[in-house]
Amino acid sequence: MKKFIVILFLCFPMFVRAEETSLAKNAKSAIMIEASTGEVLFEKNSHEKLHPASMTKMMSMLLILENIENGNLSWDEMITVSENASSMGGSQILLETNEQMSVEDLFKGIAIASGNDAVVALSERIAGSKEEFVSMMNKRAKELGLTDTNFKNPHGLDDANHYSSAYDMSLIAKELVKHPKVLEFSSIYEDYLRKGTEREIWLVNTNKLVRFYEGVDGLKTGYTKEAGYCLTATAEKNGMRIITVVMGEEDSKTRNAETTEMLNYAFSKYELETLLTKESSLGKITIDKTLDDTVTLVPKENITSLNKRGQKKKNLTYKVNVDELKAPIKRGDTVGKLKINEDGKHVRTIDITVNKDVKPANYIELYYIYFRNILTGKI
Repeated sequence: MKKFIVILFLCFPMFVRAEETSLAKNAKSAIMIEASTGEVLFEKNSHEKLHPASMTKMMSMLLILENIENGNLSWDEMITVSENASSMGGSQILLETNEQMSVEDLFKGIAIASGNDAVVALSERIAGSKEEFVSMMNKRAKELGLTDTNFKNPHGLDDANHYSSAYDMSLIAKELVKHPKVLEFSSIYEDYLRKGTEREIWLVNTNKLVRFYEGVDGLKTGYTKEAGYCLTATAEKNGMRIITVVMGEEDSKTRNAETTEMLNYAFSKYELETLLTKESSLGKITIDKTLDDTVTLVPKENITSLNKRGQKKKNLTYKVNVDELKAPIKRGDTVGKLKINEDGKHVRTIDITVNKDVKPANYIELYYIYFRNILTGKI
């Protein structure tokens, strides 16, 4: 296959991992990352395998959202609750066997109230059984490059072989926040299900920072006897989104306090710069047998650089790799990779797409293209 290669030089701020501090001193493990770059700002025992408790539901929510986005599920679909789902212990939204509830309300019950019954009901709808859904979770974990994780259930109740790490939880969260819909739910502090009925239930967010820390709009708490108190939180200020994870805290007060300290540290020490947007040109490429044969290559997401305040700048290189393209191509289709290198070392890869849909020429258009090329001297 032919390759289309462009090397771009841009000025990026130097990045240095945050110095050792007293952050998360009571947590068994912790990590803090910036969401768009994945840069690690702080970590403590971040690869230690621990029980993740209900933070497990981040992977479940990711699969649910992906199934909605690919058309396998819809927000208004009514789900009939199985006996298995309604019998789940732990946190729940009090589903009854054969009760029907919309996907949206079930998802709300997961994101706000951490409903074990709700996540099982949706897992059974998507995969046919809870066990098959767990297989999907582990497959998706491998696709995301998670090496410290093994799921045994979709809710996070303790199981000897159900484990993850702060590092892996942060990567799941990083992928999850690419779906803004989740933040619409996880940012709700209180709401109701079955409102106006005899079985109305009041939902209060298990993540109290949603109410008490400006910018926090998610993501997932967790607690079991084995796991202790856990929290994956995310907050956005001035266009920069931070993700924090603490695991094995002694109580919810400490969990919230140490998360707050981490967020305060990040927002006071770092800032984010957008260097290229999803509209920025990475060059043009010609596609044969199309009426409008030249398209612009663009990144599928903004390209950002994390600045530590007062830090010097250095050069990074971009390399654009695109295989020979054939129509039809839709805007949003992945047509290549943008590789970002720092001092010759690969640090990040971004998908590339085209700036418009490209249709193959029909027979009449092919004749037009042929004579146009003759007149312009291309053939």
